[in-house]
Amino acid sequence: MLDVLLEPFALGFMRRALAGCLALSVAAPPLGVFLVLRRMSLMSDVLQHGVLPGIAVGAIVAGLSVWAMGLGGIVAGLTVAMMAGWLARRTGGKEDSQLAGMYLVALAAGVALISMQHGIDLTHLLFGNVLAVDDPALVGMAAAATVTLLVLSVIWRPLVLESLDPGFVAATGGRGGLWHLLFLTLVVLCVVSGFVALGTLMAVGLMMLPAIAARHWSDSLAGQVRAAVLVACLSSFGGLVASYYFNIPAGPSIVLTAGAFWIVSLLLGPRAGLWRQAIPSA
Repeated sequence: MLDVLLEPFALGFMRRALAGCLALSVAAPPLGVFLVLRRMSLMSDVLQHGVLPGIAVGAIVAGLSVWAMGLGGIVAGLTVAMMAGWLARRTGGKEDSQLAGMYLVALAAGVALISMQHGIDLTHLLFGNVLAVDDPALVGMAAAATVTLLVLSVIWRPLVLESLDPGFVAATGGRGGLWHLLFLTLVVLCVVSGFVALGTLMAVGLMMLPAIAARHWSDSLAGQVRAAVLVACLSSFGGLVASYYFNIPAGPSIVLTAGAFWIVSLLLGPRAGLWRQAIPSA
């Protein structure tokens, strides 16, 4: 069994893919836990579409440069998030409706820009190619994970307080807007760093599915973060192994594996699992 599990990683590109996915698995799930806590789960979906125009512009200007596309994606993602918040405050409408409008326009603009350029594969940008992760992409993913963990460790306490009681933070001058902006920046950074491996349409798979599954295994925030990281790491490893043996694309395989962990957690998790509802005396 050990030989079966380790055989795929005798190949160099499989080891590189695993290293990149593990970097994402360590950094992205804690952000997903906070998105769930702040009732902003769909924000990740908005941002994964919102970064596409920036990635397209980076590809047009500098070719398929990971750093150029990454910088463009970060700028585009932050622009979408901040513009939606600004429009909501100026018009008195709900932020979710502004986000819906912004991400639909951004997605259409990104697809149009990419389609106008020959030599840029739209499918590659939308769905990624985890087995083609090269050294620059791997360095970028590791750098994004390092920055995310360092910044998150610094803003952890004020971010928790702002997530649980934003009214208190505002009343005491706790600069809640600053923590919110830093948090969104980290989310955009992880989404952009993951598009090379998983594509813009699946980059949040390792961020949200482990975070949702973790809520069924722990009552504490720290416990949910640990459970989410563990689920993401196992999903990365299991998804790559399944991709190798069943000849399916690696990105969807990883996300499907994470989805399987979520279903198991939903059914059998000790916290709000469906089995407890079926057996009231459990």
